[in-house]
Amino acid sequence: MKKYLSLVTFSHTIFAMPFAFIGFFLAVTTTNAHFEWLKLVMMVMCMIFARNSAMAFNRYLDRDIDSKNPRTKQRDIPAGRISAVAALTFTIINCLMFVVVTAFINRLCLYLSPVALLVVLGYSATKRFTALCHLVLGLGLSLAPIGAYLVVTGAFALTPLFFSFAVLCWVSGFDIIYALQDEDFDRTENLHSIPAYLGKVNALRLSTFLHILSAFFVAMPVFYTHVGVLYYAGIMFFCAMLIYQHMLVKPNDLSRVNFAFMTTNGIASVVFASMFLLDRILITHGIL
Repeated sequence: MKKYLSLVTFSHTIFAMPFAFIGFFLAVTTTNAHFEWLKLVMMVMCMIFARNSAMAFNRYLDRDIDSKNPRTKQRDIPAGRISAVAALTFTIINCLMFVVVTAFINRLCLYLSPVALLVVLGYSATKRFTALCHLVLGLGLSLAPIGAYLVVTGAFALTPLFFSFAVLCWVSGFDIIYALQDEDFDRTENLHSIPAYLGKVNALRLSTFLHILSAFFVAMPVFYTHVGVLYYAGIMFFCAMLIYQHMLVKPNDLSRVNFAFMTTNGIASVVFASMFLLDRILITHGIL
């Protein structure tokens, strides 16, 4: 189990999972839908199975590339801790489990499950032909809030889409920062990425622009649903963490990329979601 948790870098679940909770409780508190523990559990299961599938497939597909890159050659498949066949089998099992769980949620989730899997699995191939791979990764994680909303309601709505767009821009922006470490390697291996295509300076500028868009989208729900002071505080904290992230990373100093990538974004996601949930609780109970 420890090997497979390492294979899928389970700790990185901290990025999208909080936004799935946002989508779920947004639906519960702003529609006629009622809270159900079973639906919450199934939502979390879908998140885990989809992410496990995506990460395991990424490690499987990139095993030869990872073995050449000094930064990634100690990952589980190149290091021999997990075989390629085992990783692919793990991917297939998680894909099947994801589809099975959606079948117990509602018909729309079941019908959309192949589309979701196509997006999250398809990302792994994109670096071979387009520098827009970072946006595809962002798209995959952006399914969390709208997908969780669909678990509860079985219908689309505008407000959860704002959170999805926020995740799309946020993840794409910090993945560009993370990819700065592989700029030279990507060029040598003819792999596509924003840093390899634009260079470090322009890549950071694009990342900054995407994070400005992300801040815009987290603010948009205030015009479409009732929010309290805690949500505004959450917006301010999220934006502050975005700014801090860009203060940590410079074109000529990438020593703090991992801290900016993992710690800063993890804190931003968890705190923002916590502020949102507390805000919804207070509003639901008539305190705000």
